[in-house]
Amino acid sequence: MPPSQSLKACQNWWTKYVQMTPPVSWKPQSSSGNFFQMNSTVIRIIRADVLPRFAEFLSRHGLPQLQMEAAWVLTNIAASDYTLLVAECGAVPRLVELLRSPNANIRHQAIWCLGNIAADLPSCRDILFDHGVVTPLLSQFRDDMKIPVLRTAMWALSNICFGKLPAEVQVKPILEIVSQLIHSADEKILADACWTVYYICGGVDDAIQDVLDAGVCPQLVNLLMHASASVLLPVIMALARISAGDDAQVQVLIENGILNCLAQMLARNYPKNIKKQACLIVSNIATGNKEQIQAVIDASIISPLVVLLRTSESDIKEEAAWALSNAASSASSEQIQYVLVFGEPGMPRAPLQRPLLQRSRPSVYVSGRS
Repeated sequence: MPPSQSLKACQNWWTKYVQMTPPVSWKPQSSSGNFFQMNSTVIRIIRADVLPRFAEFLSRHGLPQLQMEAAWVLTNIAASDYTLLVAECGAVPRLVELLRSPNANIRHQAIWCLGNIAADLPSCRDILFDHGVVTPLLSQFRDDMKIPVLRTAMWALSNICFGKLPAEVQVKPILEIVSQLIHSADEKILADACWTVYYICGGVDDAIQDVLDAGVCPQLVNLLMHASASVLLPVIMALARISAGDDAQVQVLIENGILNCLAQMLARNYPKNIKKQACLIVSNIATGNKEQIQAVIDASIISPLVVLLRTSESDIKEEAAWALSNAASSASSEQIQYVLVFGEPGMPRAPLQRPLLQRSRPSVYVSGRS
């Protein structure tokens, strides 16, 4: 097919089936009428067996407009229920190749499509890893990036880091970028950078030390006072995973002032999932040595924990009880006496009758991102 006809065919196929709107970067909710309409459109396109053709158009380097149109179509389809078909139609290696395009708009569109693919099944992310997506994606992060492009790139990188990362993926180059972007003034960039830290802590063996070596801990602790819940949630979940490290790693958190921040959070009106994570971090720290337990006491955290144990919902009460139990179980006799002084009638005065919380305990309470 001549180049001009290829471009026209690409445009005609999509305009025939869907109104021209910006491509989608998040999976729509299944309750949305627009979502069902879009899936219906995608089904008709899939039945026409044109996905391989769109993938082929991505390699037409002499026709950047055709590449852009094809990438735009695939980005939308990758945001539907049929992401795996996009991942398996031959588009991924071509999209990765487009990350080296001299055309900035094409590069942005390729990042967008890859981010949608990464947001789907683990098998989709495996296909991305098989085609070496990480290094060319990291090369997109430049000092002169426009904010919308930087948002898309950081979001795509966070999606790629979700779940268990292959052994061949080096997290240090990722953390070098993240360590800069956790200082961003842009809320979306900041939140996705923090989600990336959280994912890496849970998706790579011995990643906690890599995260600490990247120097992100001081800023993560500072962000505990951030006003936005969309930032605070990934921050405190990342810190919860770090608190599951060994005593030396936990000590880094203490030295960066995390306990004073947690004392404020436990005493104030924060969402339930945030308070649960705060209790979990205290509980993990309290399984440490006597000096770390003393740091918990010195930060005046025991009193708000007791208040939560008396007044909060059952799941927060449980986490508060764990924190107090762990502190008492590993403490000196003087420290135990201090903990008990804050007790009220009916408050547990001995460790719970089950094994102590181990620092390897999963620290996830939220099923998915908002």
